[in-house]
Amino acid sequence: MPRDLAHQSAARPRVHARSAASALELIDSHGQAVTAAGLYGSLAVVYGWFGGMKFSRYEAEGLVGLVSNNPLLSWTYSLFSVEGFSNLLGILELSIAALVVVRLIKPIYSLVGGLLSAGLFATTLSFMVTTPGVFVPELGFPAISVAPGQFLLKDIGLFALSLWIAVDSFAALRAARAD
Repeated sequence: MPRDLAHQSAARPRVHARSAASALELIDSHGQAVTAAGLYGSLAVVYGWFGGMKFSRYEAEGLVGLVSNNPLLSWTYSLFSVEGFSNLLGILELSIAALVVVRLIKPIYSLVGGLLSAGLFATTLSFMVTTPGVFVPELGFPAISVAPGQFLLKDIGLFALSLWIAVDSFAALRAARAD
């Protein structure tokens, strides 16, 4: 091997070590902020998408089995039409998305958004107990159906994310007051 190539080869591990150290420094200094922005943004996207769908007849009719079997919400169809309730829910979900996103303006907004979100996901998690067809007894525990069971199961993570956003926003409010 020519001397220059041998020298380059020997220097390469140091370059990789420096690159790795630089990457670790970036993660150490910006990782929390980037991750937090990703969490806030992902919840806003979920609510934006779900909320936008609530204005379609398809989504409104898809809610009937969940809402009509739930003692917390079944009464809503005596006050609103299927589409009216779905539209109201869409407005709430789009509002939560907006509240979570405006975290950069004032953490109080994302605190409210996180709390509203946690309440909404606690409600949807109650559907797991009240909606027929969630569990598949013939397959034994812990078998749940794809829909509605697995569809609702994701709400455990979204509930936790909502609480994290509320707590993170509250911490930012306290830090701002301490300054």
